[in-house]
Amino acid sequence: MAELPTIPIVGGTGALGAGLALRWARAGAPIAIGSRSPERAEEAAARLREAVPGAQVEGLLNEEAARRGEIVFLTVPFRAQSENLNNLREALQAGQILVDCTVPLAAAVSGKATRSLGVWQGSAAQQAQEMVPEGVTVIAALHSVSAPKLGDPEAELDEDVLICGDRKAEKARVARLIELIPGLRPVNAGPLEIARIVEQLTPLLISVNSRYKTHAGIRFTGLPGGDHWA
Repeated sequence: MAELPTIPIVGGTGALGAGLALRWARAGAPIAIGSRSPERAEEAAARLREAVPGAQVEGLLNEEAARRGEIVFLTVPFRAQSENLNNLREALQAGQILVDCTVPLAAAVSGKATRSLGVWQGSAAQQAQEMVPEGVTVIAALHSVSAPKLGDPEAELDEDVLICGDRKAEKARVARLIELIPGLRPVNAGPLEIARIVEQLTPLLISVNSRYKTHAGIRFTGLPGGDHWA
């Protein structure tokens, strides 16, 4: 089996980032947890090393973490997206992929989590594409996966992850990392502009899950089997 690449997670001390870090560490992938605070990043890394003995994980400033791998995951709340992207301008390099997991929820401005905010560019992912350095490709993914469920080592996952992007090759590379997490199936949802629809699934799921007291996800029926990312 080929050695797995380091996976940088900007905002890796938050619920979604920490949950992804746990799952990927259990799959044997090296992790670079990023934070605005190096102390918080190292604390999160220490917790992960304790939870997954032998895990290769380091806690770093966001900018340092972003330099550790070719595919960088941005897992911050919408209110922090622009600030983080501005801070990453010197860290991100042409040829890298930025996976934007941001959802423009009204909760970012003290509104309801079941409402979304309008984004001038159409979606948070499209806003990210305008902000990253030239040559960096933005892929949108992981909007509908429950952070608490990811972070629960006893929870079994069984859901689809919609991936949006303008280049299939880059989407395929992201899909391979998502496939490392048992129970997650990557689905090609189309170009980056479709992210404006996919991001809206999060407030829908929040509304449904609050009523049913669960952490339901998205699952498509009727998709053919086999590897569609080759």
